Amino acid sequence: MLQIPFIRTHKDLIIERLEKRHIDATSMINQVIALDEQRRQQQTELDSLLAESNALSKDIGILYKSGDAEKANSLKVRSTELKTLSKTLTDNLSQTATELNELLYKIPNVPNELVPAGNSEAENEEIFAEGTIPELHEQALPHWELAKKYDIIDFELGNKITGAGFPVYKGKGAKLQRALIAYFLDKNTEAGYKEYQLPLLVNEASGFGTGQLPDKEGQMYHVTEDDLYLIPTAEVPATNIFRDVILNETDLPISITGYTPCFRREAGSYGAHVRGLNRLHQFDKVEILRIERPEDSYQALDGMVNHVKGILQELKLPYRILRLCGGDLGFTSAMTYDFEVFSTAQNRWLEISSVSNFETFQANRLKLRIRNNEGKNELAHTLNGSSLALPRVLAGILENYQTPEGIVIPEVLVPYTGFSIID
Repeated sequence: MLQIPFIRTHKDLIIERLEKRHIDATSMINQVIALDEQRRQQQTELDSLLAESNALSKDIGILYKSGDAEKANSLKVRSTELKTLSKTLTDNLSQTATELNELLYKIPNVPNELVPAGNSEAENEEIFAEGTIPELHEQALPHWELAKKYDIIDFELGNKITGAGFPVYKGKGAKLQRALIAYFLDKNTEAGYKEYQLPLLVNEASGFGTGQLPDKEGQMYHVTEDDLYLIPTAEVPATNIFRDVILNETDLPISITGYTPCFRREAGSYGAHVRGLNRLHQFDKVEILRIERPEDSYQALDGMVNHVKGILQELKLPYRILRLCGGDLGFTSAMTYDFEVFSTAQNRWLEISSVSNFETFQANRLKLRIRNNEGKNELAHTLNGSSLALPRVLAGILENYQTPEGIVIPEVLVPYTGFSIID
């Protein structure tokens, strides 16, 4: 959530930057400023009434003690009026504050100056590519056919048990999935990320804290009886560890990693591009998260990008990095880099990681602050990234490593799987 002082001071900049998202925010920003002026005026009036009421109470007490009950009773009439006025003004102030917060929740984060303008993923900017796209044999298959051929993933069984988008991993497929999780966690902890095991259900406050609510409410599974939400990513519980927390500057940076299943309704997703592992309702993901001082966050973002690059280099998968344009940028992000692996059998790029800097947007919602060396509090910067999302990484491995003899396991994963080929 944007800070009101920032909006008041940088009104024109915010409107200009939000145009990168193809959003005309002029009306919303003007309304925020107007509501804030109204709130300030109401608060000033209320403070004045309360001050007068307190002074009257003292005067009434003195008058009663001095025996001047008639004058004291006269002042009590005004005191009653002040209490009625204060109650009305308090209610109005509460309503104004609610309207202001509801409006602030609707305004997305301001894109960084380096974010390109654009309206869709077609306008994202490729900034790096590495790896050789393999030439597959004539009988090469997409991963959903390979899964059936080698009996390692059963989509139909998952459909029977739950529904579409809930696959069942079997045999070497399950072991490869487990190997990837362990490998990703080991790489992250070796890089200094502290491992956490996190809840898979969160409350409404946690959803608001990281920006999933109210923006993505329709994409989350909601347990209505308990008013809890299944997590769409480990980012939500991991970041909410620090909700309503004041950190000392010496505590930073904080680096966290965790593995969780993730749950997304993916409403409105249809067509060949969502086939197999391309888009699921339940999937596994290993996440990395950082809490940083504002002046260090973009250097930290570069470090996270390089960390994910190192993993893909070890897996020897062809990949590219995109800087997302404003129209494709997530609601809470100031800058996002997407990693995509090339699926040779499908002849298309598959997104396997997003690494984002949210600057103070989440921290303002979370009330996550840093106490600096001078004893002053300021909002922290939060960052997170996939390291990595498993379904499309697995799809890339199955398709790009297939041979006539079977699916070769990337060398770096063999110590985790205990086998070198699926045949």
